[in-house]
Amino acid sequence: MIASRSISTISGTQAADDYIYGDTNNPVSHIIRGGNNLTKFSVKRIITLFVVCLVLILVLILAYRYNNVRSAEFRTRGNDFQILQNGQWSDFLIKGVNMGAGKPGSFPGEMQINKEEYSRWFKQIADMNINVVRVYTILSPDFYEALFEYNMFTSEPIYVIHGVWLNEEAMVKNNDAYFPEIKDDFEKEIKTLIDILHGKCEIELRNGHASGTYRWDVSPYIIGYILGIELDAEFVINTNELNAGITNFDGNYLYTENASPHECWLAQMGDLAISYEQEKYSVQKCVSWSNWLTTDPLEHTNEPMPEAEDAVSVDTEHILIKETYTAGLFASYHIYPYYPEFMMYQPEYASYIDQSGKLNPYEAYLLDLVAHHNVPVLVAEFGVPTSRGNTHENVITSYNQGFITEEKQGEYIADMFDSIIAADCAGGIIFTWQDEWFKRSWNTSDLDDPERRAYWSNYQVSEQFYGILTFEPGEKKSVSYVDGDISEWSDDKLVCQSGDLSLYMTSDAKFVYLMLKNDGGNIDFEQYIIGIDSVEEQGNFNFNDMGISFSGAMDMVVVMDGQDNSRILTDAYYDVWYRLHSLIYVLERNTQYEQKNSGIFNPINLILRNEITLPLTGELLPQSSYETGRLLHGNANPDSADFNSLADFMINSQSNAIEIRIPWQLLNVADPSAKKVIGDLYEYDYFDTNLTNIEGFSLEVIALENGEEKERADGYYFWNPWEEPEYHERLKKSYYILQEYFSKY
Repeated sequence: MIASRSISTISGTQAADDYIYGDTNNPVSHIIRGGNNLTKFSVKRIITLFVVCLVLILVLILAYRYNNVRSAEFRTRGNDFQILQNGQWSDFLIKGVNMGAGKPGSFPGEMQINKEEYSRWFKQIADMNINVVRVYTILSPDFYEALFEYNMFTSEPIYVIHGVWLNEEAMVKNNDAYFPEIKDDFEKEIKTLIDILHGKCEIELRNGHASGTYRWDVSPYIIGYILGIELDAEFVINTNELNAGITNFDGNYLYTENASPHECWLAQMGDLAISYEQEKYSVQKCVSWSNWLTTDPLEHTNEPMPEAEDAVSVDTEHILIKETYTAGLFASYHIYPYYPEFMMYQPEYASYIDQSGKLNPYEAYLLDLVAHHNVPVLVAEFGVPTSRGNTHENVITSYNQGFITEEKQGEYIADMFDSIIAADCAGGIIFTWQDEWFKRSWNTSDLDDPERRAYWSNYQVSEQFYGILTFEPGEKKSVSYVDGDISEWSDDKLVCQSGDLSLYMTSDAKFVYLMLKNDGGNIDFEQYIIGIDSVEEQGNFNFNDMGISFSGAMDMVVVMDGQDNSRILTDAYYDVWYRLHSLIYVLERNTQYEQKNSGIFNPINLILRNEITLPLTGELLPQSSYETGRLLHGNANPDSADFNSLADFMINSQSNAIEIRIPWQLLNVADPSAKKVIGDLYEYDYFDTNLTNIEGFSLEVIALENGEEKERADGYYFWNPWEEPEYHERLKKSYYILQEYFSKY
């Protein structure tokens, strides 16, 4: 019977034709098709089955990863953290980076960092061979979702040490940790955070705080908690005095011995965190409290300001654990190499020589601190900033708070981590991952508009540039790079010209850029004076020291005098350094400076330290300051082999041109995004920046040859204000140095 013949006995071509053309009378076609629709149905079933199998395989893989990757537990033992994986405990060195909540154009409380940014940053952080991220407060749901998803698809998760923020406004207002507004709010914040980390929380919209639905259980990636913030000595002292009757605490998991009232409060908050998580989720995490050198438990006999920097101790060694608490405590400190002053002047620190043979007060302090503690010591913040402005100076190591190149930042951080390891700390957490435009520094905070800091990048502010990731103005690249290549200077940027002399100008959220060109001169040997007028009815018509005059009254002058002698000067009447410090009697009064149109232009200075007296010797050290208006020659293009992140200008002899970039604050601009500058400093009897709106800058450029005027031109520069700054991300050169460094641990 034909129906009984094997399919193989029929021509393959015929069978194929019957199938393709649908010859249903052919028995072979009938068998293949399974009736009229059997084959089509079978193909659909196969595809469906295949998809289902893929989904099941993916689910199984994810389930395996979910259980395997998320099975880690942490505890503290001896001087170390330990991690439990596959049934085995092993030491876990924390190689961490702190992460803030701000980005350009927004303040931290606005929580504007999105999931895509967090996801990208986690990848970059992991590629830097970092294993821990520390955050300070509850973030938006995007952070926890991005963390969950990143860790699900990696064999080396990023773990988290999470902070619980203490209400600073309430602290200033009430000055007592036990005050209900402080204590109740902190307890609520602890519980809310723990619910968030276990994916079981909904936070209503509240100004200045994170909000939303938290459904991602990231608790397995949480090593522990650092409760609170850096403590003001006065706050601790006042808490102790107002609550002198509280001398002990006995909780479910923690208790105190010989503790101060403030330490008892810390123990109470720690016990609350442990108890809440244990009772609700059957989990325990490691716990610590934020501390720093100002309130550390050590005595610093040569601290020149003991009433501020060594007035009271917060010693968490007075907080002990019960057998019911198995995760363990650790001590956490923010430790920088340049502050307080005892880091340089305590004799046993200043004379300490490390294994490499160099003076290393930083390592000496760490050894002292670790010796005091019976729990692991984590350096929860350390680092140096790449700002142009400097805020503190380490007179021994030059590990300063600013005016450090990106390469030096990487080298110094690696060196400090070497000291962290040498001192047997449990690890260190770099401050910080991203630059923070909203920050202020103590020696520049009077010179800008605090309500607008997030909208522009102030290169003079050290606190803004601790990041390993920086934000550069411009959507994809900067409007100008000071590198000697003048091809970006189009004619629309020309502001003035006379003969062979021309001046071009542009700006962004970080710099004012100038390109000075003299086609008929020798750019290497001539001097150029660029006068800048911003505030009406003040400024100098003359520049006495140079023997020149201007057609208008200039508030600032840029003096280009070769690679080593170029600088920006300010009209003495407009000198914020003099005005501020003469009012507080740090500087002697000079009545000439207080007159308009004096013809005097002063250097632009920044203070680094007030006058101090060393207790052990009685030695008086005068106020320390430096001329921040001096300009540094070099290549400021990050893509160049000879890149110098601090470079201010570059001379191009072949093009007879000079490219210059000037931080806005060096021109007394308090907010370029709103076009506000510092106004008349003598409007009031006290120091006030008297912020004033302007339209732009009037400019005059003068070329000098052998001190004699050769050419001059004048013009005007106008820029548009902004509410949303354009910017792009760039990994600093320090990133790649640290990437290689941490690969060995």
